[in-house]
Amino acid sequence: MRHGGIDEERFLAAYRTELDHMAALTGPRKVASVFFGGGTPSLMAPATVAAILDQIATNWRLAGDAEITLEANPTSVEAANFAQLRQVGVNRVSLGVQALDDAALKALGRQHSAAEAKAALGVARDHFERVSIDLIYARPYQNVRRWQRELEAALELGVDHLSLYQLTIEPNTPFAALNAAGKLLVPDSESAAELFEATQAITEQAGLAAYEISNHARPGEECRHNLLYWRSGDYAGVGPGAHARLTIEGVRTHLATLRPPEAWRDQVEAEGHGLEDQHALASSEHVSEFLLMGLRLAEGIDLQRLAAIGGEIDAEGLAMMRAQGMVEIDEGWLRVSDQGRLVLNAVIAELVA
Repeated sequence: MRHGGIDEERFLAAYRTELDHMAALTGPRKVASVFFGGGTPSLMAPATVAAILDQIATNWRLAGDAEITLEANPTSVEAANFAQLRQVGVNRVSLGVQALDDAALKALGRQHSAAEAKAALGVARDHFERVSIDLIYARPYQNVRRWQRELEAALELGVDHLSLYQLTIEPNTPFAALNAAGKLLVPDSESAAELFEATQAITEQAGLAAYEISNHARPGEECRHNLLYWRSGDYAGVGPGAHARLTIEGVRTHLATLRPPEAWRDQVEAEGHGLEDQHALASSEHVSEFLLMGLRLAEGIDLQRLAAIGGEIDAEGLAMMRAQGMVEIDEGWLRVSDQGRLVLNAVIAELVA
């Protein structure tokens, strides 16, 4: 079977093989969530998705209420697969809408229009119990009023989960070159902060408060899979460019696979896995990840759990951050305040012992 010029059967065999390898590393586990992400997984044949889920259920105990998410671009081509994807077990879809403005979508290099995105969302809601959309703000020439209108329009679509990301200019990208040449005018830091504050106010009023710095949901609609990352849980990563954090023989371990798809597939066929790196995390790495990920959450971090993995908070930095109203401690949990979220990285830097 070939799909879009890809030998899908050969890749499926590689996925099955690497899943077997991961199961050998973890031993018996319960799988609470599955996330098909990266690239365009919604273009996979539904039969391939079904086969991967079957292999997961063969290797581990797949929870009866497991959250099974698939990322999709909001195009008619991908939406055409939604009915079959639901039939094979996908129960949550995340749509990369990015903007509800055609000019902005073109500037972002997206292939869909705002109308196509809305149509795909309608199809998704017909087939999936849970639907999330991604939007990017702090875009070129965007101000608070325009963003407020766009965000309110998104909320009127009736979704229960929104991932709202500020546009960042990454080095060595076309956006970076345009920005350096003065041809891509993005909001300055003060304007970006105003956009962030408006985002929090609008979503909270609509009943989708931020449970993580960039993610908003109605109570009970939080993405359970991503919460595993932010709470430093165990997760296996399978496929090209996948990352994982697994507790193996009591040791928190980092794993990463080869990124080029064909190179990953060829190595799996030759060696039974596509891993290019596997190493035990140093205690300092584990603690740093725990802080960086956990303090993004509205719930914050459990200080007893931090101590259990050998971490501690810098006492002087904590006192200063509390005095400035950047963080608060409640019943053994440390969380960043609304004010502190505006400068989260700086707050974390002060807290690291």
